[in-house]
Amino acid sequence: MQGVRRGAQQGARSGGLDSLDMRILGRVLNNCRESNRQAGRALGVSGGAVGARISKMVASGAIERFSLQVEPPVLGRGVFYAVVSGRDYDEIAGQVRLVGEPFLIVPCVGGVTVCGIVARDEVERGIELARGLMRDVRVLSMFEAGGGERGGRIAGTDLAVVGRLAEDPRRGAGGIAGELGLSTRTVARSIKRLQGNAAVRFSAVYDPTKIKGYIPHVIVAWTDGDASRMAGRLGRRFGKSYLQTPFVARNQIVLFMYSRDIFELDNLTEAVRGTEGVGSIDLFIPKRISFPDEWLRGIARGGGGGGGARRHK
Repeated sequence: MQGVRRGAQQGARSGGLDSLDMRILGRVLNNCRESNRQAGRALGVSGGAVGARISKMVASGAIERFSLQVEPPVLGRGVFYAVVSGRDYDEIAGQVRLVGEPFLIVPCVGGVTVCGIVARDEVERGIELARGLMRDVRVLSMFEAGGGERGGRIAGTDLAVVGRLAEDPRRGAGGIAGELGLSTRTVARSIKRLQGNAAVRFSAVYDPTKIKGYIPHVIVAWTDGDASRMAGRLGRRFGKSYLQTPFVARNQIVLFMYSRDIFELDNLTEAVRGTEGVGSIDLFIPKRISFPDEWLRGIARGGGGGGGARRHK
């Protein structure tokens, strides 16, 4: 406990984040509805200390907002990803809207941007449109990442609750129940189902440029074997460097990691690349992370779509 306090004091003096901040941030990213007391118990500190650290990260802009992130296939919509050249956020967002709705836009170090696109039609059709219409940026690669197999479809009461949680994923059941004309118990059961759905994340959006003292980065590992089994192997080896739970879809594992410096980042990247069963990897160092949710709010008001996971060169 003295070591935790000493690290906290050093982090406060340097103006950056310390290891405890990063572990708290990881818990927020994995479940922003977890109580401060629960998080504190898991980390060996008080709930008050957790709350103070979260408030500090919100005030500094390290945590931009709390966010409900839902994989489009469980709402009947397909999704695909494109890695494009360029870093102008508004220009790239405009290009994305030519072929679908923005789900994720992440400008990265090196002049590339990762875009998640909710397809208006079938995913294959969306990819064809993207190749034909996104002419003002160079498309470096595309891949499907459906996840329709993760969690059950969301409909009915749960969909209505999603619409309210999209505004603030930490809202209490009572307030939502009053707005929807449902009982608090019904809404609480709905939230519990959503929390148990692997395709729904009660998370947050953070600003990588405000994570002082650490470098958040993403490694996408491709495998020809069982991706879930590979994710388990990678977790046992690299779990201490995870910022949040990996995303797994068919033949890819997306690892959200952090390192103290560029040398540790390079060592981690090479170690993942050298893991038996990993075919290839892509490394991304985000500069900005955006999860536009207009598509989600639209579906919550009434909508539909489809999805899968293959790489397209």
